[in-house]
Amino acid sequence: MDRATAIKLSSARAWRTYLGGKLLDELYGLTGTEDGHFPEEWMMSVVSARNAGREDIKDEGLSMLAGVTPPVSLKSLIGSNPAAYLGEEHAACFGNNTGVLVKLIDSAERLTVQVHPGRPTAKELFQSDFGKTECWHILGGRIINGQPPCIYLGFKPGVTREQWQDLFERQDLPGMLDCLHRFEVHNGDTFLIEGGIPHAIGAGCFLVEIQEPTDYTLRVERATPSGFQVEDFMCHQGLGFDRMFDCFTYGGFTREETQNRWKIPPAVLREEQSSRETELIGYRNTDYFRMTELEIGTSLQLDAEVGFSGIYVLSGQGTICADGATQSFQKGDQFFLPAQIKELAIRKNSDEACRILRCFGPKPAVKQKTT
Repeated sequence: MDRATAIKLSSARAWRTYLGGKLLDELYGLTGTEDGHFPEEWMMSVVSARNAGREDIKDEGLSMLAGVTPPVSLKSLIGSNPAAYLGEEHAACFGNNTGVLVKLIDSAERLTVQVHPGRPTAKELFQSDFGKTECWHILGGRIINGQPPCIYLGFKPGVTREQWQDLFERQDLPGMLDCLHRFEVHNGDTFLIEGGIPHAIGAGCFLVEIQEPTDYTLRVERATPSGFQVEDFMCHQGLGFDRMFDCFTYGGFTREETQNRWKIPPAVLREEQSSRETELIGYRNTDYFRMTELEIGTSLQLDAEVGFSGIYVLSGQGTICADGATQSFQKGDQFFLPAQIKELAIRKNSDEACRILRCFGPKPAVKQKTT
């Protein structure tokens, strides 16, 4: 495989406890489909999903190279030469791990209230160098049961472990939701969700999530809103119910403090004629990942000195030119861009608006600081 060209990846859907996915199907031109238990598409994934009862399904959620027989995973490709694909500096810190995972999520129901461990907690409880700090960028949504899309984020002031554990033991769902801030969300909104902060995606959200590359999710609801029973392991991830509560950061913030802390404003990086690159989340906000949106008017020369990255085409069609090799793309396509690419450009070749997400891993020095 050429290490200096864009590598096309196939779509990887992952089973989840909650319902959704219809908008993902429509993104690919499918009509008449219904929401089900595959509401997420994983991108640039070197991580397998952790689903109780589906352990026999090998490599669920892993990104695979498109059009390759027999199948080859992105994980195995990178493992063949991490320094070439990820860059020497990154590989020196993280080995063959990209340090990042990206998902498209379409929720037809509210997700269960949950939390992910921060890095120190993940190291202590899961022996993992990565936690699961994440970021949501809202792409759109739909009205569900007359309600607009929303999210739940962060404890209100004064919530204690004892109070939170009591609500869990009684499965007092209104009480749990009342402990969290609720925000209606709109296209273009971006929120950072740090490890330890309780949260839930509401019904009707269509978003892209960029996160650390783990699937450690601690859930405090024993059933989803649609009635699907959540197995014990899917709640505590093998920790047991008492230690599960070690993963939460208690105390909380006011609504205004929560917004100021975790709602991220976009930053326009550059504009060239009719093209623009906007940073949605960056190293100014977290060391763990970065994501920009590209709006291609005619063409845009991209920075190829930033190490590896991945792109996902939200709309439009055109070509990617990497070190002279050209590949066509259309809506729904995704590519991995190795670190060895020296020149990179995207050109639009239709009248349709062309919007592309570009996703990056962590700063290489971060692991040295946190382990």
